[in-house]
Amino acid sequence: MTLLEAKGLRKAFGGVVAARDVSLTVERGEMVALIGPNGAGKSTVFNMIGGQLRADAGSVLLDGVAITDATPQDRFRKGIGRTFQVAQAFLSMTVLENIQMALISRHREALRLWTPARERYREDALQLLAQVGMEGTANRSCAELAYGDVKRVELAIALAGDPKLILMDEPTAGMAPAERSALMELTDTMTRSRRLGVLFTEHDMDVVFGHADRVLVLLGGQIIASGPPEEIRRNPKVREAYLGDTHGLRPLLTSSP
Repeated sequence: MTLLEAKGLRKAFGGVVAARDVSLTVERGEMVALIGPNGAGKSTVFNMIGGQLRADAGSVLLDGVAITDATPQDRFRKGIGRTFQVAQAFLSMTVLENIQMALISRHREALRLWTPARERYREDALQLLAQVGMEGTANRSCAELAYGDVKRVELAIALAGDPKLILMDEPTAGMAPAERSALMELTDTMTRSRRLGVLFTEHDMDVVFGHADRVLVLLGGQIIASGPPEEIRRNPKVREAYLGDTHGLRPLLTSSP
């Protein structure tokens, strides 16, 4: 059964249609990139799948179950983790406390006041940090970390929900090249080993063509192409949409495989 299926998603803001009849799928163990120039509608589509925006039309199914009207919190508990373009972590908390809070939320225990939060799920949190290579920073404040490390903490927060699917919005934004490579290699490894589905947006085309199993190209709120990276390189619609742009795709489209 398909892990994620979005069908006929539409969203308008006043008279501006940001997404129209967008349909896509993500399978278990698959990394899918959603790309397009600024204003193409990527964030709108992402937020409809994540629950931050309510679609005007269409549906979203996870493991065949409709979640179209579910809140972001409900989607988290049903198996959708998310990272954001600007990393979302509690900078005033330690790294470990951030993961513990995510685990507490997953288990719906935020109002269970008779046990101190710092005592809950400590070992589980440490195991998650080990998975993203951050166990050595457990007792440090997130405010002290390099930005690339905060991104790893955010990934551990997403994993705390025991997700089937992870949505990653510009996962390497603001990171140095070496940090980008390390984060995406980690994501790739976890996708295969845990049979996760990953849907990500990204402006760095080296990241897209280096890690995506399939690429979806969005333009004017519509998907104009979908396929393996090398097929997307050769697609005439994609070439026409990007040739002469400033988004960094042209060299990758015109270079030899």
